[in-house]
Amino acid sequence: MDASIFAVLVQDGITTGAIYALLSLALVLVFSVTRVILLPQGEFVAFGALTLAAIQGGHAPQTALLLVALGVATILCELASNLRRADRRGKLLGLLPVLVGKYLLFPVAVYAVTLYAPLKDLPMLVQIALTLAIVVPMGPMVYRLAYQPLAHASILVLLIVSLGVHLAMVGLGLLMFGPEGSNTLPFTDAQFTLGEMTISGQSLIVIGTVIALIVGIYFYFERTLSGKALRATAVNRLGARLVGIGTNQAGQLSFTLSAGIGALCGILIAPFTIINYESGFLIALKGFVGAIFGGLASYPIAAAGAIGVGLIESFSSFWASSFKDLIVFTVIIPVLLWRSLTSNHVDEEA
Repeated sequence: MDASIFAVLVQDGITTGAIYALLSLALVLVFSVTRVILLPQGEFVAFGALTLAAIQGGHAPQTALLLVALGVATILCELASNLRRADRRGKLLGLLPVLVGKYLLFPVAVYAVTLYAPLKDLPMLVQIALTLAIVVPMGPMVYRLAYQPLAHASILVLLIVSLGVHLAMVGLGLLMFGPEGSNTLPFTDAQFTLGEMTISGQSLIVIGTVIALIVGIYFYFERTLSGKALRATAVNRLGARLVGIGTNQAGQLSFTLSAGIGALCGILIAPFTIINYESGFLIALKGFVGAIFGGLASYPIAAAGAIGVGLIESFSSFWASSFKDLIVFTVIIPVLLWRSLTSNHVDEEA
């Protein structure tokens, strides 16, 4: 291996590792706030990539129709929840317009845009914005439908629910996009030379976007009231409830951020590789390996671990491409062993 190959492998490893870092941050955030190990995180990645690919191909993405269906299901869930409360049964007719405005108006508007707008001719930034507008609202709706009714259940029950949601979303992905994979147009074809090393403009955009997003997330948690509420919920859910922080709202917000990060990761990674309806799970699983480095609690360690996973994958693909995934997932074994020997058991919060 000469210096030029080493530089290319490092560049690829940092680029993919940056995407894994974002996913690991999303997984840590959701687990800290809701105690949910979000197995469907990969589906948000796949939906983001495949929705953008459909838009760039000039086709109305079926995810927009799924968003409308989720909006209708969320309204029905809210009505059923209020129907069970005797003090709210007489207010259902007045509540319906509020729910339609909250959960259905925006999805229908987005769906109409995908049907009548010249999608293929839109600027790439507009296409990306439309993709995010379709995928991101799915996050809080999925939380409301699948997780909020079981918010106080054990971690094992929430994990089983996550598995069910993951399988359902994989099936929906196959139905909407078919078995064939797709990729998207590159953001740029620019190349930069630094000494003997050639740096791809595509990689610089990915790394720059990831850094900007991580900095934005940091300031969001440090400077905004909702960000501080999420931090408080992550530190102590019971204490957060006692001081008036709505844990259901915190859960929906964490899922919104997670869906946005997942969709953005899919958009960033799609120009590099072909994504199909089930590719997102493997990508998110590598982010999960990074999250395990941080014990599903530490954001900086999880991000650093994800960068390490990207570098390990890059060099493994050079030395033993057939076993690169095996090598990446084997790394988790000594980490789990070390954490099991050094971590003190803490009883689950009631």
